[in-house]
Amino acid sequence: MDTSDPKRPLLLSLEEPPEPPGSTVTLSSFIKSLVTPGNFYIAFGPLLCGMICLLVKVEGPASGRNMLGILGWMFSWWITEAVPMPITSITPLFLFPMMGIASADEVAKSYMDDVISLVLGSFILVLAVEHYNIHKRLALNITHLFCGDPLSPPLLLLGICATTAFVSMWMHNVAAAVMMMPVATGILQRLPAGPEHIENKEVTNFCKAVVLGVTYSAAIGGMSTLTGTGVNLILAGMWKSYFPKEDPISFNTWFFFGFPLALVIFLALWVILCCCFYSRGSKQILSAYLDKTHIKRELQMLGPMVFAEKMILAIFGVLIALWMTRSITDDIPGWGAIFHGRAGDGTVSVMMATFLFIIPNKKKKGEKLMDWNKCKKLPWHIILLLGAGFAIADGVRSSGLADVLSKGLDFLEEAPYLGIAPLVCLISAIMTEFITSNNATTTLLVPLLIQIAQTMNLHPLYLMIPGAIGSQFAYLLPTSTPSNIVGFTTGHLEIKDMIKVGLPLKVVSILALTFLMPTLGAFVFGTSRNVVSI
Repeated sequence: MDTSDPKRPLLLSLEEPPEPPGSTVTLSSFIKSLVTPGNFYIAFGPLLCGMICLLVKVEGPASGRNMLGILGWMFSWWITEAVPMPITSITPLFLFPMMGIASADEVAKSYMDDVISLVLGSFILVLAVEHYNIHKRLALNITHLFCGDPLSPPLLLLGICATTAFVSMWMHNVAAAVMMMPVATGILQRLPAGPEHIENKEVTNFCKAVVLGVTYSAAIGGMSTLTGTGVNLILAGMWKSYFPKEDPISFNTWFFFGFPLALVIFLALWVILCCCFYSRGSKQILSAYLDKTHIKRELQMLGPMVFAEKMILAIFGVLIALWMTRSITDDIPGWGAIFHGRAGDGTVSVMMATFLFIIPNKKKKGEKLMDWNKCKKLPWHIILLLGAGFAIADGVRSSGLADVLSKGLDFLEEAPYLGIAPLVCLISAIMTEFITSNNATTTLLVPLLIQIAQTMNLHPLYLMIPGAIGSQFAYLLPTSTPSNIVGFTTGHLEIKDMIKVGLPLKVVSILALTFLMPTLGAFVFGTSRNVVSI
């Protein structure tokens, strides 16, 4: 529109332009435009909420029934994705005050606490790592180390998978998969392709093993650290919200449990891949095409490390050290004791991220390591989902719904732990496979699992952790998680390949978590004593 004419009005005319011939909207066409599956799913949420509030009888205050209706509304929208998940995640900001659950100020506080600060600072650092291609340099160096001379296909596969798992420990699973997949497929491009090659079967199998290894290692590595995946952060936040008087789950505490668990599952993945896709003839065939030359060439193209890369690595290293030493043991309290417990993992995460906006990158005068424009890719959807999980946890407790759920689960009091824990893992994994994301699954299940654990007179973490981590055991379908999609879109995989590896891996993962939780978990989290009240 030309705005150079000073007499031209700034506002458009309110008069509607004449409709072109044949564009008359009839009542029937208008009704058809409204009656769509998308609109049905949108209406289903508030309708379900209204039906629960009117028809369901709940012992206790009316706020407990209202909270149950809100859960039905939110969960239906999450599962059907009637509206974008981040928007569903902020509905407590208006539903809780309107339904008498909590005040607006109380709900808003759930969307910013130490756990969310931890996410913000960590993701800003991850964006800096991605911007300067540090992740690619690290991946190529570790892969080069494992390549072997002469080539050992199982060792090379181990190196690629281990690199992916290590990178995924410090950045989001999907980001790790997206970053490592081009590195892996770049190595595979040196292999022959086409039916004219007699060794095609061996090559095809190795390609499948590498792609599946990267796909699943990205998920497994994220289990190791508190910041590796949003699921771990949701769990830590809900634990803090439900049990504020108990010791929070720190980065250090989680690592001592998560890393051994991830290591067991990772080694199982490597063994399964070798059994399914490796044969004795593979070494001789693949060694003619794979050596260290390709990886060296990729490293040379990156050039030597510059000041900015070294500084970001240094900042990341200091942050990891601070996470690991904030709280060490009862006898060695760590640096957190200096601040009398007022500083958390999120405190140092944001502090170290702040340095990125202060330290110059020495590329251009006045330019810092990071600027806010580079932070536009921050995963706000994860942050809002975390906030929704914390708000739900507070709402379930304050509304009285927690007491109602606890009374309704009395029949589980005599159930054996080794019987219900695998079932919790399996249900959580199936929900992620077929219904919703692992973050949403955790948000849905954890409040219920807390009530089940208390009914069974178990420490809540005995079920909370299997429920949360079990949601990450989504190995069977391409659509289960975004990282699975990343692997499937390479063209090397079929669904039967994912099932062939994913099914035994799921079984091993569930068994490992079931047995490590009451053994190693009891030692790390101090679950020998029961937490019997919220």
